[in-house]
Amino acid sequence: MNLAAARTSTATPPQSAGPGVCPRDLVSHRPYLVHFARRKLRDPMLAEDVVQDVFVAVLTGRAEFAGRSALRSWLTGILKHKIVDLVRRDAGTDSYDDRFDDDGPAARACPAPRPDEIAEQRQRLALTLARIEAMPAGLRDVMQMRVLEDLPTDEVCERLAISEANLFVRLHRARRQLLS
Repeated sequence: MNLAAARTSTATPPQSAGPGVCPRDLVSHRPYLVHFARRKLRDPMLAEDVVQDVFVAVLTGRAEFAGRSALRSWLTGILKHKIVDLVRRDAGTDSYDDRFDDDGPAARACPAPRPDEIAEQRQRLALTLARIEAMPAGLRDVMQMRVLEDLPTDEVCERLAISEANLFVRLHRARRQLLS
């Protein structure tokens, strides 16, 4: 080994993030990961914590990048798993007694939807209702009675004079038509 190679090898500290991953690469993906976590968790501070947990896992070597996907995809996958772990961990902490405490889950107010979310939901609903109205009569009647009016299966079958199996076939076809 020559002297120049020895200097460069000692000047750069070894990376524990796995082959091909350096902290600068991680930092460049941080805004995307934080934005992703905020959308899923709806808590900015919790999102920051989860992203930091991802970086700690990568830098301490608990997760190693094998290079089989893009770095962002790999980091997003780790983030998804961290979010699922967090939700599972927090899901078991609420008990029946907590609902009656002042600081319990029942005391928390649900976040109100933003005006743009309300407008988007209304547009989607109007579009869906228009698409239901445009369906053939057999599919439209099934969707209106069973899905929109929430009538029991046996009552819908009796009103339309069809079998239960036929009702489910029509519902399946109507839902597929809505998705296309």
